[in-house]
Amino acid sequence: MLPPWIDPAFRLTEGGATLDASRLAAAAARLAASFREAGRGEADGRSAAGVVTALAAAEAAGVELRLRRGGGPADGTPPAPGFSLVLETSGTTGTPKAVRHDLSRLLGRVPRVPAREAVWLLAYDPTGFAGLQVLLTALAGGGRLVAAPGADAPALAALAEAEGCTHASATPSFWRSFLLTPAAPPLRAVTLGGEAVEQALLDRLAARFPGARIRHIYASTEAGALFAVSDGREGFPAAWLETGADGVHLRIRDGVLEVRSPRMALCRADGAALEKDGWIVTGDLVEVLGDRVLFRGRNDGVVNVGGVKVVPEQVEALLLAVPGVLDAAVSSVPSPITGRLLTARVAPAPGTAEEPLRALMREALAALPPAARPRRIELVERLDLAPSGKKLRAEAS
Repeated sequence: MLPPWIDPAFRLTEGGATLDASRLAAAAARLAASFREAGRGEADGRSAAGVVTALAAAEAAGVELRLRRGGGPADGTPPAPGFSLVLETSGTTGTPKAVRHDLSRLLGRVPRVPAREAVWLLAYDPTGFAGLQVLLTALAGGGRLVAAPGADAPALAALAEAEGCTHASATPSFWRSFLLTPAAPPLRAVTLGGEAVEQALLDRLAARFPGARIRHIYASTEAGALFAVSDGREGFPAAWLETGADGVHLRIRDGVLEVRSPRMALCRADGAALEKDGWIVTGDLVEVLGDRVLFRGRNDGVVNVGGVKVVPEQVEALLLAVPGVLDAAVSSVPSPITGRLLTARVAPAPGTAEEPLRALMREALAALPPAARPRRIELVERLDLAPSGKKLRAEAS
């Protein structure tokens, strides 16, 4: 028997096979017995069908389900009593952390109305927070989910077209790679999350998919699903700092966004609190410009170059604004003189001449202090993405 939050019309297409509601219920019943005996459940991201089945099985068994990313060893944290979910952060800017969620909070922003005609593309790791939100949305709406865990952006773009996907949620980095392909699925809803999105990308997506609703979602594994912006502009309305948004309170302290939300995780996997006085420090650097709050980078990603603090995302933003640049990733490498220095990898638009492009990039970066200018800019066909869909920006050692 399916739990009430799964619409019986749900289907999942993966690897040439389709999992429907009856097969899901049967598989979950078998797995629940195993989970009950073990006192906990576990699933990894190699199979979206496996994650969906494990969700239903763990609830039926009344045990904790750990969704593991990257295939590393379990950390040995004892399970909490009853049904809950433990998710790992992406670890893009450091060591992944595990947090415990309540299913009702995870379903807090999931529409509870039938959407059985929707065909969702899963472009995230199904064990990550964003991937789980896509799974829950498709499960609750009774639509069809199309998955191919581990596939890159061009392969997923082709799959979306072949399967007639109408809804897709992915990182800005994924969408930039998607736009390099000729794929033209009949998208009616385009969602971005996981990274800051610049105005140019929103405009390009609107031009490519003129009939689609385009929105960017702000969420994190710790804070949960917070709010969505669908007015076609980057950032979010500054008025929300006073009024809040979708039940979420927002404030800025020392240039960093802090949130208080009814949908945040319960605690860390080891039981430690996530917040102080009810507020979670997101680590996102923000700036108020006029009537908008704009994301400027990550506090834990700031690089010290010869005593000058540099935010790589702010350098990337300048590169992304250069005509002919489709994507950019700025990283730091060791330097015997300054301690660290910046390098950049840039994906130009097909057919872009190299020397004129380099001249435009030098001009765009000229106003930066010397410490913030990348010492080397490498042109690449496309950027490498982590399993989370975010661009790889880890510091080289």
